[in-house]
Amino acid sequence: MSRTPPDSRKKKTRAARKANGQASLFNLPEGGPDYSFEQDAGAPLRLVAGADEAGRGPLAGPVVAAAVILDPDNIPTGLDDSKKLSVNMRQVLFERIVATAEVAVASSGPAHIDRTDIRKATLDAMRRALAALQRAPDFALIDGRDVPADIHCPAIAVIKGDARSLSIAAASIIAKVVRDRMMDRSATQFPAFGFDKHAGYGTAVHRKAIAENGPCPLHRMSFRPMRRDPGSS
Repeated sequence: MSRTPPDSRKKKTRAARKANGQASLFNLPEGGPDYSFEQDAGAPLRLVAGADEAGRGPLAGPVVAAAVILDPDNIPTGLDDSKKLSVNMRQVLFERIVATAEVAVASSGPAHIDRTDIRKATLDAMRRALAALQRAPDFALIDGRDVPADIHCPAIAVIKGDARSLSIAAASIIAKVVRDRMMDRSATQFPAFGFDKHAGYGTAVHRKAIAENGPCPLHRMSFRPMRRDPGSS
C-alpha cells in the first residue's frame, strides 16, 4: 500500500488551508504570519513581493501603500499585522525591514480619493508601490480581496494577509509607520485638528475640531461628516 510522502502531505494541507482562506476571514495560522505563501510562489528563486496599505478609514490624510520583497535568509523576527504591534515595536521593525528588504511606498492623497473612491485610490497606490520596487517582482501577494489592475506580474489577493504572510505583514508595518509620520508632520501645518494624536481617524476629538473649524485641505470631502448629499442642509 502506497503512502503519500510527508512533504507532499504538508504541501497539500498548506494549499488547502490557503484555498479555504480565500473564502474565510478566520482561517489564520497559529503563531502569526509565516512564509508559506511566498514559498508556494517560488521564493527564494523568484522575487515575491507583499503589498498592503494604511489609512483607508480616516477622515483626513492620504492612503499609503507599501510593497516589500523580503530577503528569505534575513527576515526580521517579530513581523506581524501592524495593528497588533505597539508603536515602539513598529518603529523597531520598520528600521529592520528597511535595512534588510527591498521596500517601496506610494500614496493617494485626499483629492485622488475624492475624485475616484477609497477602494480605487488604494489599489492605485498599491500598483505604484509595486512598480517602484528596485527589482520587479515575479509574483505579488496583495492584502485584501482585490488585485490592482495593470501590475506587471501575477498576483493573488490574500484575505487577512497581514496576519498570514510575512511579506504582507512587513508591508503593513512600512505603510503604517510612513503614514503616521506624514500625519505627525501635518499636525504642525494644521494644529487645530491634532493629527498627531489620531492620524486623521474619526475620533470624537477630531469630529469636534471639524465642527468648530470646518475641514482643511487634508480632509476627504467625500467622507462624512464633510460630505453633503443633495437636498441635505
